[in-house]
Amino acid sequence: MHLIEILNLRPTVAAGVSIGITRRCPLHCAHCSTRSSMDSEQAPEWIFERFVSTFRPDSRPEILALSGGEALLRPELVRMLAERARRVGTRTSVLSGLFFAGAARIPPSILKAIDAVDHFSVSLDVFHEREVPRARVFDMLEQVLARGKDVSLHLVGTDADDPYLERLIGDVRARFGTAVPMLVNALSYFGRARAWLPNDRAARGGETSAQDANPCAMAAWPVVGFDGCIAACGNDDALDERPGHLILGHAATDDWQTIRERSLQSNVLRAIRLYGPEVTARRVGNTPSSCDGYCGTCMALSKNHAAGPPLEALMQRPTTRILEAEVQALLADGGADAFIRRHGIARYAELAHLGEPA
Repeated sequence: MHLIEILNLRPTVAAGVSIGITRRCPLHCAHCSTRSSMDSEQAPEWIFERFVSTFRPDSRPEILALSGGEALLRPELVRMLAERARRVGTRTSVLSGLFFAGAARIPPSILKAIDAVDHFSVSLDVFHEREVPRARVFDMLEQVLARGKDVSLHLVGTDADDPYLERLIGDVRARFGTAVPMLVNALSYFGRARAWLPNDRAARGGETSAQDANPCAMAAWPVVGFDGCIAACGNDDALDERPGHLILGHAATDDWQTIRERSLQSNVLRAIRLYGPEVTARRVGNTPSSCDGYCGTCMALSKNHAAGPPLEALMQRPTTRILEAEVQALLADGGADAFIRRHGIARYAELAHLGEPA
């Protein structure tokens, strides 16, 4: 499964689900969005097993994206979830920081997990390189490629003009040619990065004015957190702060069908995906301050207890439903390229297509 196949589905509501199967990680990256450590909490394996077992051939996500923390600290769980998902037609990807790259060969249990998934992604940036040398990352990728596995690199830089990114991308191309597609993102004001990244780098939904409709594609795939809580958004603040409108349920008690329907039917989520949080706030009588930003405005929507009736009336209008369908169709038509250019670094969007099947 090529990286583009995953990204093409990213704007489609409930086309996939992400599961952070642990918050633990042996690395100490300064920009870690989940603030992971080896002391972080994690849910028992049965919670994730139970949730994935509710996927059915006639009702399942197309993509199961596994991450952490460091997902491959639980290699048997990765393997089991991937095999269980495949039985009903769901394909699986896993993202790793390659904490094990100091070994000459990939450890057997981890290799079995990698073999079980359909796509293997690796995080690489200046922060990861302080703990996992680039040469060792490349050696591990060589071993995975030799097994016929689709791989990708998830790179992070300060911005489009970061010279580190240019050098890194050049080294990847020199070593692998077109065999390794890359998704390139800018640093985000989440997790540990908040301690040192300027506040004006806070994540936004795009470059448009807060007065304009600015649909949020990040609220399309449900996210199962490290403790089993299921949120509508991959922003880690949603799992830490748990604003009511972004919480869909829990993996220990809810099934995929229930989570999918809640994601599709929630008036607030539909509005966020259609208008964006800032316009949604204004439509229900809120006026977010300029410092709230895109994601901050979204987090605060639950505080407006008067939002329910007017928002429900707005989202039930026939004209709103027509507009909603058109916007979703436009996002789907834009596919991976539109998603990358909006949420990643547009200059490097074409790198995600490297090695794409004809």
